[in-house]
Amino acid sequence: MNLTVKDKILISTFAALTAIGAFIRIPVPYVPFTMQFFFCSISAIILGAKKGALSQLLYVLIGLIGIPVFTRGGGPQYIFQPTFGYLIGLILSSYIIGKVISKKKNSFKNVFLANIIGVIVIYLIGVPYFYFINKYYLGANISISFAIYYGFLLTIPGDIVKVLITSLVGVRLTSSLNHEIVA
Repeated sequence: MNLTVKDKILISTFAALTAIGAFIRIPVPYVPFTMQFFFCSISAIILGAKKGALSQLLYVLIGLIGIPVFTRGGGPQYIFQPTFGYLIGLILSSYIIGKVISKKKNSFKNVFLANIIGVIVIYLIGVPYFYFINKYYLGANISISFAIYYGFLLTIPGDIVKVLITSLVGVRLTSSLNHEIVA
């Protein structure tokens, strides 16, 4: 993929916005409630699948090289944090949101559906990672039901609100920019 200077600036901007989103948070037990998904989704809506995913990959790589852009710092050791799976999920989520939207009309319903799918993708990666790191790396005596409750069920109400807001903002932004979404 050939990236223009404009593409590189936008990808970097969304990586930075996602980093900022990590620090806009509501503390809940085990998995913090942040605004990272908001910027992950908006990157996919505006940049498309590939460039949106690149912005999230850049965000994760910046954190892994040691810049403290994650909710609990940064560095290569962060892969051993129970919540790192959610960060991996952001990359795939952004790609899938962009793909789903590119195949449908830019309407609230379609963007909402894409965002729901994106959140599900994050949890499909994040919850098992949360469980395995806690259980087998940290030696915590947790069950799968514990991981599902704290890593998923507890956050559903907030995620529904985030998906609604993100969908409204995403549709508004694309129509304001008079922008055709391209994946």
